[in-house]
Amino acid sequence: MASTKIENIVISASLHKEIPLEKAARRLPNTEYNPEQFPGLVLRLNEKKGERVTALIFASGNIVLTGTKSEDEVQKAVNMVVKELKKIGIKITKRPTWRVENMVASGSLGMKLNLNKLAFKLETAEYEPEQFPGMVYHVPNSTITFLLFGTGKIVCTGGKKESQIKKAVRELKKKLEKLQ
Repeated sequence: MASTKIENIVISASLHKEIPLEKAARRLPNTEYNPEQFPGLVLRLNEKKGERVTALIFASGNIVLTGTKSEDEVQKAVNMVVKELKKIGIKITKRPTWRVENMVASGSLGMKLNLNKLAFKLETAEYEPEQFPGMVYHVPNSTITFLLFGTGKIVCTGGKKESQIKKAVRELKKKLEKLQ
């Protein structure tokens, strides 16, 4: 049985308002702002112990958020950014909008993989064991890419929904069972 777990969701969001980054950097804790190196404010949000959500906030009001593991967590994190800005007098009056850009999941196919053999049978696979122990497999006609390891462990990236990842993993397992 194949299993996966969402490790990270990357989203882009809009606050629909320009943000004074220098003010935010001076007044908010857990921030980094060095416009000569990077044009955005880095705001670290601690949701749970040991897990860190990071928001990259740009002057335009656009945000890139990383570190969440579910859509519920994404909404909470966006709300936390709004709450932090409100604390320093920056009011967000329009409801923020967001969309998933990428989901990363890890898991196991529950079977060993012969990567040398698969490298010749999967057209869109890249395998150079001298450089990296895993095989990169681009799912044809999809945004999804897998890292496959001989142990049967996998990393999946490029999905936009958890259901899309689960479906891709099921299809991958069926395909690999036929090829091995």
